[in-house]
Amino acid sequence: MKILIATDGSPCSASAVAECANRPWPAGSEIKLLMAIELPLVPTPELWAVPEGYYTDYENMERERAQKVLDESTQTIREKQGDKFPVITQISLGSAKNVIVDEAEHWGADLILVGSHGYSGLQRFLIGSVSQAVAMHAHCSVEIVRARPATDK
Repeated sequence: MKILIATDGSPCSASAVAECANRPWPAGSEIKLLMAIELPLVPTPELWAVPEGYYTDYENMERERAQKVLDESTQTIREKQGDKFPVITQISLGSAKNVIVDEAEHWGADLILVGSHGYSGLQRFLIGSVSQAVAMHAHCSVEIVRARPATDK
């Protein structure tokens, strides 16, 4: 079974990683941890308004952050599952919605695990729901994992 876990480093994504780490998977399973980096758009038409090297510096910074998140996620899975199956990591440029769906199809994923921030109403309209878009457009099963709310105990 090929399991694609989409992460963005948020607590919601950490819940999806933890869900994967805590489940028994069939022999021969593979896990791919995927993180998308979306470069920001400049709000001005003047290209000279952006300092030289801005996009390169931003991409490098985001790649470092992404690699740290992927390493931590791999460690979470290894602590629970050991070396039972391979864990692959990948960083891709582009919109998370598109990157996840495209990579799942290209890799031949059987299941996508994705966290949900739980946005509703105006937040979902303005920000967009990656999990909802993935569920609607993926060519395989999608499980949306919600983080449990913190309790004051």
